[in-house]
Amino acid sequence: MMQLFQARNSASARPKRALFQRLMGCLLFPAAMFCLAGCQSHEFPDYPANYREYAYITNGGSNTVTVLDVVNLRQDRVIPVGADPTGVAVSSKRNEVYVVNTGSNSVSVIAAEKNAVVATIPVHQRPHFISVSSDGKRAYVANSGSNNVSVLDLDKRREIAAIGVGEGPGLAAISPDGNSLVVSNRLGNSVSIIDAKTDHVRSVWSGCPGATDIAILPDSSKAFIACSGGHQVMALALAMAPPPSSHARSLSVQPMPTDAILAMLDVGKTPIYLALKPDGGEIFAVNYNGGSISEIDTSSNEVGGAYMVGTHPMSGLASSDNSTLYVSDFDADSLGVFSIDDAELVDTARTGDGPDAMAFSKAGHLLFVVDANSGDIAVIRTLTHALLTMFPAGKQPNDIAVKAFLVPSHHAL
Repeated sequence: MMQLFQARNSASARPKRALFQRLMGCLLFPAAMFCLAGCQSHEFPDYPANYREYAYITNGGSNTVTVLDVVNLRQDRVIPVGADPTGVAVSSKRNEVYVVNTGSNSVSVIAAEKNAVVATIPVHQRPHFISVSSDGKRAYVANSGSNNVSVLDLDKRREIAAIGVGEGPGLAAISPDGNSLVVSNRLGNSVSIIDAKTDHVRSVWSGCPGATDIAILPDSSKAFIACSGGHQVMALALAMAPPPSSHARSLSVQPMPTDAILAMLDVGKTPIYLALKPDGGEIFAVNYNGGSISEIDTSSNEVGGAYMVGTHPMSGLASSDNSTLYVSDFDADSLGVFSIDDAELVDTARTGDGPDAMAFSKAGHLLFVVDANSGDIAVIRTLTHALLTMFPAGKQPNDIAVKAFLVPSHHAL
């Protein structure tokens, strides 16, 4: 998508979006599901009656969010939101979905139980993405056009602080422990670290040209930032209070009283996305102009192998068992299936035109792929790596998030 390609190069949007203009008059697949030969119902989870699971896709060109019913594999509805919706995130503590409207400088709050917008929160200029704290109380939005980060109180549904950072911030990522907010300043070629307890900038690190994507380890001890204007990844130790001795072994590094730079890691050309394994042991830098992924050992801060995975890889997503990495190849209209244990590309999966952002279903048996150019969603069976079905999205689909929850039993009738 040209709009967000320009934003990534001039306003630091996170590189999980399409890079080229989508085709006008794209082919939309019927909403009805079709199933490939060999698809058996027993390979899918047996859901309780009060279980709900939805995938939410932001459509920048139609100012809507497409909602897919994951349980029944059908389109549920299309929700109008603000202008040019881009990033989307879900809460782990409440049944809510948050959509960033870049064109109208706001965040739409969707109640997942009824799939309707229940609130709109104003932010500042040209926001692109949102990060939600693990306790579900706060959200953080980097405003690329006003060089600040909005702190949102999700209980009161309002902004409670605006923190000045570097030029053109694209992503503000909150650490799992809720103590550190890491901000990539693309135009400022820098990284700001904010103390999330006080909402004050704690440190600033320069020397990361085109700072874009961020990965924070599960133990909150380190952050890795893709410097997409070159061929490096910045590794930072995040300030942490000393833990009880019984927990010290779980940390990747010894707790540090202040933030510190650990290394500048050489990877492939134009690293635009960082795919973190769920166990936190490795990160894979997705190198768009290198056609490759670079493996980073997060304990030693060293780059291992580099592997060719396609023409222009856009993003990556690791399976919950840490065994497989799926890499979207924007120009090849397919996914690369990379075996992490064997360190090789073992398969490919067909998608639509311009595959970009991805999300797993909660059970992990389905992988949803946003096809930016053809304006649809490819559904891949992870067991066989086969295309199961496709659904139409709106114009210029950008991002995707999945929310699963249980409703009260009387609602399920």
